[in-house]
Amino acid sequence: MISNEEYIEQNRDMDVRQLAFQKMPEGVDAKWVLRQIEGYQLALKKLPQWAEVAGLHYPPRLSMEQCSSEATAQYKSTLAKRLSSRCGVLADLTGGFGVDFSYMARPFAKAIYVERQEELCKAARHNFPLLGLTQAEVIACTAEEFLDTIDVIDPDNKLCDITFLDPARRDDAGKKTIAISDCTPDLLQLQTKLLSFSRFVIVKLSPMLDITMALRTLHHVSEVHVVSVKGECKELLFVITDKATGRPDYHCVNLGSGESDLILGLAEIEKARNMSIASVPQPGQYLFEPNASIMKAAMQDAFAASYGLQKLHPMSNLFLGTAPIASVPARQFIITGISNFSKASLKAFLKDMPQANLTIRNFPSTVADLRKRLKIKEGGSVYLFATTLSDGSHILISASKAG
Repeated sequence: MISNEEYIEQNRDMDVRQLAFQKMPEGVDAKWVLRQIEGYQLALKKLPQWAEVAGLHYPPRLSMEQCSSEATAQYKSTLAKRLSSRCGVLADLTGGFGVDFSYMARPFAKAIYVERQEELCKAARHNFPLLGLTQAEVIACTAEEFLDTIDVIDPDNKLCDITFLDPARRDDAGKKTIAISDCTPDLLQLQTKLLSFSRFVIVKLSPMLDITMALRTLHHVSEVHVVSVKGECKELLFVITDKATGRPDYHCVNLGSGESDLILGLAEIEKARNMSIASVPQPGQYLFEPNASIMKAAMQDAFAASYGLQKLHPMSNLFLGTAPIASVPARQFIITGISNFSKASLKAFLKDMPQANLTIRNFPSTVADLRKRLKIKEGGSVYLFATTLSDGSHILISASKAG
């Protein structure tokens, strides 16, 4: 008779859908082994370090889909370690599958994992020792119930260094929610208690959330982290502490891109107010398009001011420079040509250009409609930007990638 573990090991690289139609050997729990094989295969892509650990128990697919990637979990680990140099106590009050917890907890002397679903707690009790987290304590309850057990004796000497929360962003019907007030647990009700318990609170929220609205809702925010992975915005992190000044720093990062992180404080943000507007761009100049994190944070002007760039138009989000910039947190191009939209200019400009990568920035058309009008196909090494200048005129910029 074959065991569940032996069956998983023998079939972990097989197509789960095909296995589901096969007759299982006697004694094998079909539902369990199929979940483990599927979880392992998802972990190979999302959590490669976890996939290397034999014997881990994986949760239902939804928990695997909702959990952080290895890259974003490592980023939160670096953040938690920076905030708490002594690395005393860390608490995760929405433990889930435990990915964020497992990375953040490593340097801490004590780590508390709180999760309301007993099934996930059971997996955590099994997995954490295999992951080397011998200091982890697993508690099955809600965040509210856990905080109700805390008796704060000295508010100036917090019991916890870092508290992490990733509120559930689905309603009772399983539909996704975005607003802070619709998440579970309710941060608005817990903020005071959290700050009396912990020196720093790190809250992970939806990348779809409006940051300005979030800052009006959350109190004592000292840092806002906009985290992208290879150009796609994945999550927002808000650092809350009772030492906050009321003007948070912004950290815009694009993991896996080789780009520099952009950290903006009050001085950099204020500097952007006096940015100059560029004149008509010229061939040989460099064109910069800020990355997804900068755009999400609405910090594109502060980005440009930090790098000494000029903007084409207040609404274009395209910026000009005179030289390439190493590791800049943006796509950068060297301008090869400029055209207005007269028929004669376009005819000469598009000659011998059967295809190009077309981008619309502050321009009264869609990409599809403009591509049809210009009669060019998608692809190739040429990049076209249709945009508007500060005087209201429309131009087409051709460019090639730089850097």
